[in-house]
Amino acid sequence: MNPFTEKGRKITESFQNWKQLYPRAYDKREVDPYTKARIILMNGTEFEANWFSHNFARHVCDNDLRRELALTRAVEKQQQTKVSLLKPCDESILEHTIAYEQLAVDLTAELARKESNCYVKKALDFALLEDFDHLYRYADLLEMEQGIRAEKLVGRYTEIMPGRPTISHHRFPTDNVKRCQSSKEEEKQTVLSAMIITAAEQQTMNYYMNVVNLAQNELSRKLYQEIALVEEEHVSQYESLMDANATWLEMLLWHEYVECYLYWSCYQTETHAYVKSLWLENLETEIGHLHKAAELLEKYEGKSWQQVIGDGEFPAPLSLHENIEYVREILGTTVQFTGQGEDYEKVDGLPSDANFFRYQEVINPTTEIVPSHIVIDKHIRHYGKDYRYQVAPNPVRELRSRTCDNTSVGRKANAADSTDFSCN
Repeated sequence: MNPFTEKGRKITESFQNWKQLYPRAYDKREVDPYTKARIILMNGTEFEANWFSHNFARHVCDNDLRRELALTRAVEKQQQTKVSLLKPCDESILEHTIAYEQLAVDLTAELARKESNCYVKKALDFALLEDFDHLYRYADLLEMEQGIRAEKLVGRYTEIMPGRPTISHHRFPTDNVKRCQSSKEEEKQTVLSAMIITAAEQQTMNYYMNVVNLAQNELSRKLYQEIALVEEEHVSQYESLMDANATWLEMLLWHEYVECYLYWSCYQTETHAYVKSLWLENLETEIGHLHKAAELLEKYEGKSWQQVIGDGEFPAPLSLHENIEYVREILGTTVQFTGQGEDYEKVDGLPSDANFFRYQEVINPTTEIVPSHIVIDKHIRHYGKDYRYQVAPNPVRELRSRTCDNTSVGRKANAADSTDFSCN
């Protein structure tokens, strides 16, 4: 499909009244986990587009252009709130968190499996193991706090077991900044990957930052606080891959193109009839936004959309599905890596005065104060072992114990065996 050749809805005809804006929420007991994941993804994608537009407006003085941005932005905020309200009232913050982390795992894995740029794939594979571990930590908390086994919530599509331990995720901030990739030189899929994962991780960070003070008890608040700060690291990593040399109007066009691609992908893969109808509705709306962005690019910079995006044809739709074997492969080969400058290195090879070790000493002076460790340790003391859902033993031998939470893997030299990242 090429959205530039499709007829979209006029922006001024896209506003809805209050009755139209309030959707029917899904039934948390019956909905497919990937329907929930798509809803979170599109909520984050709309947020990313909206806040890009706000920042654009704050960096331009032409009020004719700012009025055009405001018009589209208002419609997109209506879209975001409607998508957000598909979540039902009876789904707890922690239950919803499991959906956030399942999205993070399976979206990242899917993008990595498609990625032809080895450097971008490495970034995806690296953070994949961290979101995978977050799912495990939240799942153990969920069983302790609400007596709910997260394997039911993820539909057994996604394993729940340790990844790179969360205690190892805390890096010196400059080690999260990677190399900018050019949107004019990279394949379309690579540009889409960087923009999609940035929006998704930003949405996760924002959600955790917003609910951290609403959690039910001190331990929950502390775990959200810790993982929210890891998500900040992920956003810093992923946004640094995006093309910072593109103009504001070129990036406006890309943002609208990403929204069109994702709504089209959601429509192609959705199994929930009512939610599927909303994806189609929003696709038609976003095509109108894309045409407006192309019009503004032509008017203000004298460029055609083809000069920015090429032929306009969508790649194959983004599909959320189980990635158990892929995650196991990445876990078994790269768990011992950390960020080092613009690349990644095994902890084993870092100098003793590396920023990573110095920052670890500041934020994790003892393991006893680290929330992600406390959660598992408390679960083990209460139940006799941690909570997991796995189809086979963990591919990392040091992470197989059900009665002792490992706090060394990915953090201390020679704590596990790893080989290297791989390219497609």
